[in-house]
Amino acid sequence: MSIVGWIGVGLLAGWLARKIVKDDRTGCLYTMIVGVIGALVGGWLMATIDEAGVDEFSIRSILVAALGAVVFLLVLQAIAGIGPRRRD
Repeated sequence: MSIVGWIGVGLLAGWLARKIVKDDRTGCLYTMIVGVIGALVGGWLMATIDEAGVDEFSIRSILVAALGAVVFLLVLQAIAGIGPRRRD
């Protein structure tokens, strides 16, 4: 997948994961980084069950990356010992 594909998947998956976890941090770069890390985590999770990970720009790749991003955000929250960040 090209760098543009990774950015696209990262943005969509990061946005979706932030909505699921209710993470109100803002920023396009933050969202993209969460999504790309989620793609790596989701790809690794899929590889452990003998399935293809994130390999092309598709709905399946976005969902796998979003799953990984949700796991990543939940782990970050557990390490930090805080719940979702919300603006008051």
